[in-house]
Amino acid sequence: MKILCAATLLAALAGPFAAPAFAQAPNINLIPELKSKSPEERELDAINEKAYRESLRKIPDAKVSDPWGNVRNDAPKPAPAKRTKTGNGTN
Repeated sequence: MKILCAATLLAALAGPFAAPAFAQAPNINLIPELKSKSPEERELDAINEKAYRESLRKIPDAKVSDPWGNVRNDAPKPAPAKRTKTGNGTN
């Protein structure tokens, strides 16, 4: 009798939690039907690809601008002095 009551209690507690888990399962088709293109569609794709590449060639190169160029010091930085055991930069 105790086992029957325990099983009923577990089933009653698990019931409300099982339904949302099924609702969250994604519906994914792992094997989509393969759709082949007709020769006309392949030719149209090739024409569109060629037009796209030609349009990319027409775009001019962008000028490199440095908004902080007048603020930055372009002089090379000196190498840091080697530290000795005494801790100062001079020997």
